[in-house]
Amino acid sequence: MSLYIGVMSGTSLDGIDVSITDFSDDQIQLVAAETYPFSEQLRRDLHQLIATARTHLHQLGQIDVALGHAYSEAINQLLDETQISANQIVAIGCHGQTVFHAPDCRYPFSMQIGNANVIAEKTGITTITDFRQRDMVLGGQGAPLVPAFHQALFHSHNENRVIANIGGIGNITILPKDKKNVVSGFDTGPGNVLMDEWYQQHHLDLYDANGDWARDGTVDEELLDILMMDSFFGQAIPKSTGREYFNLKWLANILTQVDKAIPAKDIQKTLLEMTARSITDAITTYAEDTDAVYVCGGGSHNEVLMNALRKHLPGISVETTSKLGLAPDWVEACAFSWLAMRTLAHQAGNLPAVTGADKPSILGAIYPSNINS
Repeated sequence: MSLYIGVMSGTSLDGIDVSITDFSDDQIQLVAAETYPFSEQLRRDLHQLIATARTHLHQLGQIDVALGHAYSEAINQLLDETQISANQIVAIGCHGQTVFHAPDCRYPFSMQIGNANVIAEKTGITTITDFRQRDMVLGGQGAPLVPAFHQALFHSHNENRVIANIGGIGNITILPKDKKNVVSGFDTGPGNVLMDEWYQQHHLDLYDANGDWARDGTVDEELLDILMMDSFFGQAIPKSTGREYFNLKWLANILTQVDKAIPAKDIQKTLLEMTARSITDAITTYAEDTDAVYVCGGGSHNEVLMNALRKHLPGISVETTSKLGLAPDWVEACAFSWLAMRTLAHQAGNLPAVTGADKPSILGAIYPSNINS
């Protein structure tokens, strides 16, 4: 067996996804996976850091190390639960927690925290992190990185597929059935992030389970029109975005442009519709020959959102990646274990047609676990 661990905590801050994947014989086989909660204190600290984009260096260092410990504990717990020993694992691919993504500034960068020194020491497993920066040095967006994995796992010779990942931010991967055609992909805009943040303003829970609150609302067409006028949606690809752009402050500025009171649940329904429209508009614009869309990420569990996607894509099958053999909750964690494998094999992990980088590149920084005796 060739076992790798993948670790992902996305922009939704809904937990730490850990997967164990076997890459033996050029196959991709999920062995085990679980989501572990953040401590309430760590989740609050991460949310404040991301939401304000301001911190003291002392606090940043503390959160970075604390998150490294949280990742390590989650990894070790999954190993204990599966009775797989650390020495059976080749490496860990850890995305880290994105706290700021800035692909369009003078010196582009993407900052993920979750101290890899801690992970390597506390697990005893070689750890690979910091996957995005190398692509950005080459002029790329550093995101999305999962399309290369989508291509390896989900490509079909029989249908033109789109993989829609709906986490905090939405992104799509376009997989033409003819391999002579280039695979492409990009961020489409907010996925769950605005829905989650708005929901948390009005409820004690972290997210709108099944879209039940939005289900009771009505789309406000005037608000939707203003939301969809944001320049990001019309921006040419390649493109990427994050919570540093789409956040409650962005939404508050939009709401000042609407000269009426809108019920909170109607705003929720309108935010859901914006997510659905931004994804389906991207598909109809850049992948008009699509036969089927397969959804992964937390948004795949939102029944109202899934139905909105189907409504805007008549004649196109819209299912989750479970139909392709991998549950939607584990696609991104598996992707980063796959990227770790590519790094150790000195193989490229990015797709320049997706990110805009000048060329393919090996991604990630390696933290070896053991000293040679």
